Amino acid sequence: MKSLGGVIAICAAIVLSMIIGAGAFLQRNDGARSIGVTGSTRVEFDSDLIVWSGSFTRRAMEIQAAFTLLEKDRTAIRDYLTAKGIQPELQVFSSIDIRKEYDEAWESGRRVRNQFTGYVLSQSVTIESKNVDRVETVSREVTELIKSGIEFISNDPRYYYTRLAELKIQMITAATEDGKQRAERIAASAGARLSKLKSASLGVFQITAPNSDEEMSWAGAFNTSSKRKTGLVTVRLQFGVK
Repeated sequence: MKSLGGVIAICAAIVLSMIIGAGAFLQRNDGARSIGVTGSTRVEFDSDLIVWSGSFTRRAMEIQAAFTLLEKDRTAIRDYLTAKGIQPELQVFSSIDIRKEYDEAWESGRRVRNQFTGYVLSQSVTIESKNVDRVETVSREVTELIKSGIEFISNDPRYYYTRLAELKIQMITAATEDGKQRAERIAASAGARLSKLKSASLGVFQITAPNSDEEMSWAGAFNTSSKRKTGLVTVRLQFGVK
């Protein structure tokens, strides 16, 4: 009989550990019974907004000469982007950054002075567009400008989703329903039924690239490097049991 009692105790412990491992628990304290569950949902979606930028630079001994060259490059870049289907009103050029460049002059193994080598003028252009595919293609092909003598550096595009607020509401609803279904199954397996929702708390949103090894963050992750994204949200629910 002692052996049978031990087996029953072990089986009960295994069942309890399985329930806890599934993110749910059944409380019976002072006659107040409740079930706590974690509901979740995962959604994959495509970005609908792209932000891309690049910069170009000119050098000359005289600042006016550098400015003239930079202005010529700016016109060529604007014409190139327009020809690629990016409207001029979407092309935002920054103010010009100006700095002086120096080389160190050495004599007898020691530096004696800084020698002025010219002015360096730089400018950037930023594109923000909902035509994600077109801008993405241009960001890859823009190095064609180098063939025309333009020192253009293309940055990696950043991808966003403009209807994120609406998507979050849909995901919270789905995660809540998932949690409720978990609670109902647990209650049924214990011969009970759910009553009122006692408390609910929302976990952080995680937006990552699909099938990536990005780490989840307690503050929430927000991936902007991938056009395709995966959204994850969790909710913590506690129901009364009767």
